[in-house]
Amino acid sequence: MAVKIRLKRMGAKKKPFYRIVVADSRSPRDGRFIEELGYYDPLKNPAEVKIDPEKASDWLKKGAQLTDTARALFKKAGLLAKPTGENQ
Repeated sequence: MAVKIRLKRMGAKKKPFYRIVVADSRSPRDGRFIEELGYYDPLKNPAEVKIDPEKASDWLKKGAQLTDTARALFKKAGLLAKPTGENQ
């Protein structure tokens, strides 16, 4: 089972609010998920990102893959270390 960390859209029309969730890659965007890690609110100024670092690191150690958008939010929250170039 391929597991991804991705966004689940919530909120009303024209007022998006996203939950950062761990889900099976085959499930639909707003469908079933395994665990909720945090949220992202793009309407606030500046945009608000809240991620539980313990849950997130646990899932990354288990092999969960980040989507491009989730990766950007993790970097913004300071949860991803910048590559040092040692393994490249």
